[in-house]
Amino acid sequence: MELIFLLVLGILSVVNGDEGAYIGVNVGTALSSMPSPTQVVALLKSQQIHYVRLYDVDPAMLAALANSGIRVVVSVPNEQLLAVGQSNATAANWVARNVAAHFPAVNISAIAVGSEVLSALPNAAPLLIPALRYIHSALVAANLDRYIKVSTPHSSSIILDSFPPSQAFFNRTLDPVLVPLLKFLQSTDSYLMLNVYPYYDYMQSNGVIPLDYALFRPLPPNKEAVDANTLLHYTNVFDAVVDAAYFAMAYLNVTNLPVVVLESGWPHKGDPSTEPDATPDNADTYNSNLIRHVLNSTGTPKHPGVPVPTYIYELYDEDQRPGATSERYWGLFDASGVPAYTLHLTGSGVLLANDTTNQTYCIARDGADAKMLQAALDWACGPGKVDCSAMMQGQPCYDPDTVESHATYAFNAYYHGMGMGSGTCYFNGVAAITTTDPSHGACIFAGSGGKNGTMLNGTSLAPSSNSTAAQSGSPHTTFDPSSLVIMMGLLLLSMIFL
Repeated sequence: MELIFLLVLGILSVVNGDEGAYIGVNVGTALSSMPSPTQVVALLKSQQIHYVRLYDVDPAMLAALANSGIRVVVSVPNEQLLAVGQSNATAANWVARNVAAHFPAVNISAIAVGSEVLSALPNAAPLLIPALRYIHSALVAANLDRYIKVSTPHSSSIILDSFPPSQAFFNRTLDPVLVPLLKFLQSTDSYLMLNVYPYYDYMQSNGVIPLDYALFRPLPPNKEAVDANTLLHYTNVFDAVVDAAYFAMAYLNVTNLPVVVLESGWPHKGDPSTEPDATPDNADTYNSNLIRHVLNSTGTPKHPGVPVPTYIYELYDEDQRPGATSERYWGLFDASGVPAYTLHLTGSGVLLANDTTNQTYCIARDGADAKMLQAALDWACGPGKVDCSAMMQGQPCYDPDTVESHATYAFNAYYHGMGMGSGTCYFNGVAAITTTDPSHGACIFAGSGGKNGTMLNGTSLAPSSNSTAAQSGSPHTTFDPSSLVIMMGLLLLSMIFL
């Protein structure tokens, strides 16, 4: 048992190292009808979302995330900051109860200590550094510091004069906290957590920031913002804010600290009179463009090619949030898992989330382990009851004779046979959803052009006309190694893939 545990830790150390570009999602809970933890995880799986940020450490949610392979950022809520920041023993108990007790079954990758403390709770700022150090010390004592980072999310409002980015600096009154904080993050090989909201920058600019610039829409060269000091061209607010953080850190002699954007998004509904740009179209435009921008590893003008991992705010609309109307409408989905609007990511091939109007297909994930694909294919054509006769030699879907091609046919047949239901294109992470029709030649896939590519127990595999299942894809197109040990165990015990 100890050997398996060490093997899992070894794999997680690789996974949680340099993860490159990825998109995650925040999971808030201010809903009057909050889905159960198992429903939340089923939605995450159906969307192929491999990174989530939780605002707390709900034991039921952590239990549902166990063995899912999903990387999880857990949080010390602001209301617990006082206790954790005042007592090393309290922090150690918090880590033991909320982290060590769940790891490695729950792939906890980071702990967010507080939320926007320096701007939202300035009186608690003196407790922030002790809280970070106590939490980290507890991880060291539990031999978990190699796998789990410790940081704290900041509002971008702590950066003053953010344009041009080269002149940006942190609010100097925060130096007594920020300087040791940045040094702590450096010394522990962590990263700066930053919340970036171009929506608010746009709303508060009184027309100075063009909407297209906030939404990542293409700009002609003469409309790009140019930093006169560096001659760097900025085509969107997001990059400008991230670079402002880099320059502000450099001003404090911190030049090698990565930035992870822990919150970013756009509301899809607001008060028509005061929030006219909180619309489904703008939310689709911003989030779709943001996802492409991040996953393409574009980086920023200051650090081109350097990934900026980003978490979308947020998974669900939160109808119990106070404040402006838009506060309740940042979700990709409503409480029942129905997409709040359509993300248009067809240009990227594989979806991240929720396109239910365009035709979608379930395919074998690029780079998936061939043995796992074969095992999933065997399950689909066996216990999954997919009619795989079309893949027999001499039949239309035999060629190309590869496990990836045959798995794609079987996965898609199962997916459409199950009405494209939540979680039916998962197969333990070796499947993904795409808008590209995989049909070729005489091999017509289920759902292609409204045709029935095959039948499952006499049931038409055409997509359900009233399906509200969440559609998905993934921020990665490679095999998820964190689930390897779990997957091996499952393969030995059963052939369960959903």
